[in-house]
Amino acid sequence: MPNGTVRRVITARTAAPEGGARTWRRGWGRGCLPVLMLAASPIFAQEVPSGQQVTLSEVLVDEVGAERWLRFRFLAPDIARDGGTVSYAEAEQDFQSLCDDFALSYIASFELSADVVVISFMDRPVPFGTPDPDATQFFEAFRPGPDGCEWEEL
Repeated sequence: MPNGTVRRVITARTAAPEGGARTWRRGWGRGCLPVLMLAASPIFAQEVPSGQQVTLSEVLVDEVGAERWLRFRFLAPDIARDGGTVSYAEAEQDFQSLCDDFALSYIASFELSADVVVISFMDRPVPFGTPDPDATQFFEAFRPGPDGCEWEEL
């Protein structure tokens, strides 16, 4: 998907709703919230507290009930089940760091708003809402606030 394409994902509260995620695409200027769909790029690579390097894959806007969720999806090959070197426990501090240091800045830079920020890691590209039993994926949710991101139990 080219940069600048508008994508709005509407799902139920589950990470992968029955039948997969539904997408809705419309062009610029038709009443949609413009969200940059970013391809993996070294510009958006981040080193996190665990020492692994993660690369932003995409940012999705999700309307969940009356709330706007922004999903920041990162490629994190080091979490792979086979051959990976970073466990969930080791990656746990990375979620908070990315929310506080990356997602909040991104939201401000692109003048977005969010009730919930979801940070997710995947060891390989997996389309949102598509089951892939061979992929390893971790995620955490946060509520953005004036003092940073506050962990949200789902």
